[in-house]
Amino acid sequence: MNDFARHIRGWYHTNRRHLPWREINDPYLIWLSEVILQQTRVEQGLEYYLRFTEQYPDVKLLAEATETDILKLWQGLGYYSRARNLHYAAGQVINEFGGVFPDNYKDIRKLKGVGDYTAAAIASITFGEAVPVVDGNVKRVMARIFGLESSGVRLHREVKMIMERELDQKFPGDFNQAVMEFGALQCTPKNPDCESCIFKDYCFALKNGHVAELPRKEPQARPRSRYFSYLILRIDGKTPGFVMKKRTGNDIWKNLYDFPLIETENELDEAALKKHTEFMIWLGKQALIEKSTTIYKHQLTHRTIFARFHFISIPRPYEIMMQEDWVIADPEKLDQLPIPRLIERFIDDNKLF
Repeated sequence: MNDFARHIRGWYHTNRRHLPWREINDPYLIWLSEVILQQTRVEQGLEYYLRFTEQYPDVKLLAEATETDILKLWQGLGYYSRARNLHYAAGQVINEFGGVFPDNYKDIRKLKGVGDYTAAAIASITFGEAVPVVDGNVKRVMARIFGLESSGVRLHREVKMIMERELDQKFPGDFNQAVMEFGALQCTPKNPDCESCIFKDYCFALKNGHVAELPRKEPQARPRSRYFSYLILRIDGKTPGFVMKKRTGNDIWKNLYDFPLIETENELDEAALKKHTEFMIWLGKQALIEKSTTIYKHQLTHRTIFARFHFISIPRPYEIMMQEDWVIADPEKLDQLPIPRLIERFIDDNKLF
């Protein structure tokens, strides 16, 4: 074992956080934790991990659930493609691997939504396979200590080469977790604790005053703005409810539910909304906008949503032209439907149900 591996593993065993997925050796549960923690802070992910392990303690139960059930349990965590891929991959384990979670990097990599990082993490932690992980924390640690000035794909390639060279062949899982944990707790993006760092005597970034600059960042594309005019349509009956629609197609929030909406390139005022073709087709000329909310701003990774919610009344005997993917949701049904965080905020703010 080389010096870097010895030092980082020693630090890890003294400083690591005691998290539930670290106290087990079940590949299914390790996989579940890795998927949940993608783009997610541990503090937030822990709550969802406990929900999923209680509801679906094994891969068979996860595969047997409906996608709607999975999305509902995932609600609020964001990046919903992770949940859809999780459900699909559980089915792969049942149908392609006989219900037994694959035990090597190559086969784990075949599961939908599982990339190089996740496959390496599971294979090394659970099965002791000597494959290195490369994630954001690992890149930051390696760029600073070894003085890597590159970014993007080149940085990823260089970090992987160093990880392969430094990897503890006997304890690859501990080594991988140690580097990731070191990046999460010690070598943090901002204000790292360099004075107490075990690598301070030969860290390139510290010696050369480049801690804040490394790793180099690639220019980020400016988020695209999208403008949503949501139509809030109340349906009276024995159990009053509101019209909601299932989002389909290859777009944000796929298979989640929100309200009927009209999307435009710019914000619409009430007068322009009433003249919009879809508004006229769905609701007719007699529909009235009773009130409108202020704009809700919702930030996604590559998009900024500007949404305004309009409460609509339709004088009888005019009827709403219901569309194929529209449903009427009462309070009981809403509890079963997965909805985006933006819609959840609006419902809570306006005490809709």
